[in-house]
Amino acid sequence: MNENKIMRQMGAILSAFMVFFYIGIGIFLIFIFDSNLTTLSRPVLVIFGSVCIFYGLYRAYTTYLNIVNLFFRSDDEDE
Repeated sequence: MNENKIMRQMGAILSAFMVFFYIGIGIFLIFIFDSNLTTLSRPVLVIFGSVCIFYGLYRAYTTYLNIVNLFFRSDDEDE
């Protein structure tokens, strides 16, 4: 197996963990974080949390495509 492909596979797995991070931060900001603990108002926290969730969903889609290409397709199908 090519070392470059192994590095891309490790990057894809890291991207999968980052998906959970972005979605988790978004949920935390919208539902759990108390706006009394910061100078930011509640609507700003909801907007930023929503952006984090949508970016996490976009990243989940691109990570899914990347994982399918790296792990479940043979090297002959790449060309």
